[in-house]
Amino acid sequence: MKKKHFFYALIFYVFAIFYLASTTPISPHEAYIFYNGSDIVSTLMHWGDTFIGGFLGLRIFFIFFGFLSLILFYKLSRQYFIRAGDAYLSTMIFMLLPGIITAISLANIAIIVLAVVLLFVLLYENEQRIFLPFLMLALFFIHESSIIFFVALLLYGVIHKDKKLAIGSLAFLLAFIYLAKGIDIGGRPSGHFIEIFGLYATVFSPLLFLYFFYAMYRILLRGKKNLLWYISFTALAFSLLLSLRQRVYITDFAPYVMISVVLMLDTLNHSVRVRLPEFQKQYKRGFYVVMSFLILSASLIIFHRVLYYVIDNPSKHFAKRIYEPYMLAESLKSKGLTCCEGATGRELYQLQYYNILPCTK
Repeated sequence: MKKKHFFYALIFYVFAIFYLASTTPISPHEAYIFYNGSDIVSTLMHWGDTFIGGFLGLRIFFIFFGFLSLILFYKLSRQYFIRAGDAYLSTMIFMLLPGIITAISLANIAIIVLAVVLLFVLLYENEQRIFLPFLMLALFFIHESSIIFFVALLLYGVIHKDKKLAIGSLAFLLAFIYLAKGIDIGGRPSGHFIEIFGLYATVFSPLLFLYFFYAMYRILLRGKKNLLWYISFTALAFSLLLSLRQRVYITDFAPYVMISVVLMLDTLNHSVRVRLPEFQKQYKRGFYVVMSFLILSASLIIFHRVLYYVIDNPSKHFAKRIYEPYMLAESLKSKGLTCCEGATGRELYQLQYYNILPCTK
């Protein structure tokens, strides 16, 4: 990928992110955290609401972490690929992931975790390890599901004989056990295994997830297993195992699996560039098909607002839980009403954000 093409796409991407962040109504999850949360996400949302206000204010700090993640991912890609064009392409694929677009444009913990994980891997690969304990400590406090990350570090440290990394990650794992933190594990065998594949297909786009799964498996069998692979594969394995007996929250695992775009492109390059040009055509066709589906998936996220207003039945829109309370609030305000009956669950918090309270008898 040429540098100028990447920067043209980046300019459009920045406008698209700010458009999404400033026009998308508050989601049920955001509303609940805004009024009930006491963690870093809630704090940043309130700060942004105070300084800027509106939908953009709620999400401005998360946009910052999102663009920081893109910069860190590009720097990491430059270390993995000799050709600058490969680094641009890898970063472009990463940017277009539906999970990344959503994480940057909405308030959530995943984008903060992603930035910390990328910085950790980058510093580790560059032998700048004096700051790693501080990043591990940050992950320990801001993300309870980071136990996955520490398991991956322990496996890598033991297998690759990095004693300091193994001891440090083991210490944090013991702290998780002592404080009874981490992912809740419970339930009995249920039908969530297929569901987790659907969630990953949503985060990656369907065809790209299939290639992600293939790349992880191929590296497991005969590829070079670096720190990136250990983090992504451990998160994937844990999520699949847990889905056998309980519902899995994709935000707990997505930050650790999405960094594997570098590995996927590297796997593809090794498959294509060892062959003569006449035997590369089928791989290139497959790549163009996967990229077409990725661009389509990204476009559905970016232009979802337009789709909501033009489709015949908005109740079937994937973002209906975001738009229905907003449309209801606008309708009530146009009639001079400031209360609503019948709202339940997190919809109450969404309506509260629009200054619509439950009606009192």
